[in-house]
Amino acid sequence: MFAHEVLAPAGSDAGPIATLWWVFLAISIVVYVLVLGALCLAIRRARTRRDFSSGTMAVTDARSGRIVAAAMAVTVLTLTGMLITELVLGRGVLDERLPAGDAVRIQLTAQQFWWQAEYQDASPQARFTTANELVVPVGRPIELLLRSQDVIHSFWVPALSGKKDLIPGIDNTLRFSVREAGNYEGQCAEFCGYQHANMRIIVTAVGPDEYQDWTARQRAVAAAPGTDHLQRGQWVFERSSCALCHRVRGTGAQGTVGPDLTHFGSRRRIAASALRNTPATLSAWITNPQGLKPGARMPATVLPAEDLRALVAWLGSLQ
Repeated sequence: MFAHEVLAPAGSDAGPIATLWWVFLAISIVVYVLVLGALCLAIRRARTRRDFSSGTMAVTDARSGRIVAAAMAVTVLTLTGMLITELVLGRGVLDERLPAGDAVRIQLTAQQFWWQAEYQDASPQARFTTANELVVPVGRPIELLLRSQDVIHSFWVPALSGKKDLIPGIDNTLRFSVREAGNYEGQCAEFCGYQHANMRIIVTAVGPDEYQDWTARQRAVAAAPGTDHLQRGQWVFERSSCALCHRVRGTGAQGTVGPDLTHFGSRRRIAASALRNTPATLSAWITNPQGLKPGARMPATVLPAEDLRALVAWLGSLQ
C-alpha cells in the first residue's frame, strides 16, 4: 500500500500543513453556515415585510448600515485570523528542527516523464544512481537537491512535505524528515507535458539498519548472469538500442539518456510508477511503450520472441 494523503502526515513538514488545512476548513464551514443563515433570514424577513400595494421593501437604513458594518468587521477579523494562523504555521515549517545526524543528500532531477535520483556521498565510490523510487531512513534529515532537465516540474509527496518547484537553470532544496516507516507516493504537481499525470515517485522509509543494507546493495555493480538464458539477455541488452540510453554498472551499457537500470529488478514499478514491474508489463513496455504511456521518450524495441524473454529475465535478475 502507498500513502498519498496530505491529511495523514508522516513527515516533519506535513504536520503543520495538515493542521493549517483543518483550521481553514473549520473557519470556512462556520462562515458558510453563517452566510447561508443570514441569507435565509433576509429572505424570510423580506417576504413578511413586503408592501404588496407599492411593491417596495420596508427597511430601516440605519439598522441595515449597522448590520453591514458588523459583517465587514467580522470579515476583517476572520481574514486577519486566517492570515496570522498561516504565518504561524508557515514559520513552524521553516523553523522545524530536523533530527540530529548527517543528512541524506539526494540530487533529484526531473525529466519528461521520470525522476533521476543520485545519492550523494563525500566519497565518489559510494555514490549511486537510481530512478523513480527513493529509499530513506526514518528519523534522519533528508535533503533533496532539486533540478529540472527540461521544463518546470514540481516535487510533491503529500504525506511528507509541501510542494517544491523544479525550474530549469535554478537549483532548489527541500529538507524534511520522515517520522514513520512506510511507502509514500508522490506526484509531479506542475503540468509538464502529455504524461504529467503518470510522472510519479515512491518514497520508502525504513529503519537505519535496513537503509544501510539497501545502500550497500545499490552501490554494488550488477550481478553477473548465472545461466545461459540470462547471459543471452545481457548480450541482447548490450547490442540493442537499450544500451544507447540506459546504464547498467558492471556491463558495457553506459547510456545516460534514460534511467539507470543497475538494480532494476528490485523496483516495484516501471515507467515512473505507471506500471507494475512484472515480466508481462515489462515485455509490453519494451516493445510498445507508446501504447502504454503515450508521449514517453522511450522508443519501441522490436526483438525476436526468445531474445525478448531472455532480456526480460535478465532485467528481472538485477536485484
